[in-house]
This record gives sequence, C-alpha cells and structure tokens, in this order.
Amino acid sequence: MSGKHPLYQIMQRLPGTCQVCGRWPSMPVCTTCETRHAPPAPRCPTCARRLPPGSAHCGACLTQSAGGGPTYLHALVAAVDYAYPWDGLIARFKFRGEPGWAGPLATLMLRQPGGRELLGTCDVMVPVPVTASRLAERGYNQSWELIKALRRQAPDTRALALADALVRIGNAPDQHPLPREQRLRNLQGSFVTHPQHVARLRKTHVLLVDDVSTTGTTLNAAAQALLQAGAGRVSALVLARTSVH
Repeated sequence: MSGKHPLYQIMQRLPGTCQVCGRWPSMPVCTTCETRHAPPAPRCPTCARRLPPGSAHCGACLTQSAGGGPTYLHALVAAVDYAYPWDGLIARFKFRGEPGWAGPLATLMLRQPGGRELLGTCDVMVPVPVTASRLAERGYNQSWELIKALRRQAPDTRALALADALVRIGNAPDQHPLPREQRLRNLQGSFVTHPQHVARLRKTHVLLVDDVSTTGTTLNAAAQALLQAGAGRVSALVLARTSVH
C-alpha cells in the first residue's frame, strides 16, 4: 500500500506492539524504548561520531583537518548510534521490504538535536542514491522514503525535494566491510548530478539524507558531486552513525 494512501496514513497512527520491547498498546517504538536507546548525545559536527565530555570535535576529524584532507560536508547530524535496537530496525526497513519504517525512523531523526534545525535551513533535500540494480532489487530507495516521511512530519519546511538530483553510476561492492581507503577508491566518480537539476542546485544549501553513515566517504563523495555542480553548501542528516571511523 502506498505511503500516500489515506488508509495507510491512518494505520501508521494506530497503536500496536512496540517492536523493541513488545509492549502494547504502543507506536512502533514506545516512548520508554526511545528514551532508553536514543538519548541525546554530543556528537562531532563534522562526522557525527560521539564525543567525549568537553570536546568540540573528534580526534580523527581534527587530525584530518590538520593534514589538509578534503571535507565536502558542512555539517553531519546523526540521530542514533548504529547499535541495538536500531540496527535491526534499519535492516527491516532497508533489506526486508518494510518501507513503512520510514515514518517512525524519520520521527526519531527530527527529535534529535540538530535534525529539525537542518531541515529548516536547507533549500533542497537530496537522497543518497542507490544503483539501478539495487533499486530494482529492493523496489525503493530507503533514503528517499526517509525524505518523504521527514517532509510529511515537517510540513512547514520550504525545502525542495529532488529524488533524482544525484545519480549513482557503476556497481561498487558493498561498503560496509571495507576500510576507509578502499571505500574512497570505490566511490571516486560514483556520483553525478542530473543535468536537469543543475540550475535548481546552484548556490543552494543542499541537505543529503541517508540511513547510515559509517566513515562518511559516501556522503562526502555525494557532496563533492553537488558542489561541483554549483551547490553553495552541503550538509547531511542520517538516522544512524556507526562507531567505525
């Protein structure tokens, strides 16, 4: 059933069983589980990694900045750590044909510090694209589903949502098990801006949306392509950040 269907939207608001603790009645994730497993936490504004007390940036980003390494993202905000129970729910959303999770997960993204602020300051929202073969396999791009859910829950946003502003070319292997250096090599030239949208992106603040950030290489590669097309600034909002850097 389409996410735009009135019956689907009603069903999304009806109580059911919490998919983490099993409590009933509840929304898909109950308030107790959300409070327990998604507490606000200080994060590095560059990579969204958790920060130790008193730190403004993580050590890895400070080292990279001191070494002159390229960073194309202006800011990166993550709602939660990629850990229990979110890793399992993301797997259901991403790999098991359950796009309805976009709504509850988008709610989580908006409730965490910085999420709603980014949504309010961006001009354009762009999903991180998947390859054509992966899209055919899944039937949807989970990042685009998140954008649609974010816009439904923040209807006052003025941002333009462009599903195909970025195109992913080639079929690089899955990034998850690879070290950072190999990720960078895999993603060089993997993203291009759709010619139809270049004029709409020029001098804008673009917000990239994705489900998970591991090392930030995918987001930086996508941001680089947008900046090369004339975007003025690129930030990113993701649901989860892994502990890997």
